[in-house]
Amino acid sequence: MEFHANTFEEMAEMSKNHGMEMFQSGDEAHLQAMQKMQDLMQSPDAMKEWFESKRREFDALPNSK
Repeated sequence: MEFHANTFEEMAEMSKNHGMEMFQSGDEAHLQAMQKMQDLMQSPDAMKEWFESKRREFDALPNSK
């Protein structure tokens, strides 16, 4: 799925909502990805670094108007 947002926070919210929809539908690929995220969340430092790396990726994207 492709998302478009003006801010990283908007993108994160869209991703979160999509993840909840996929969880509710039992989508296996998304369930596996969510398990990896849960594993990552066991370490606050690792989760913070992952989140910040995603923010840097978003910030590096070209603006489209």
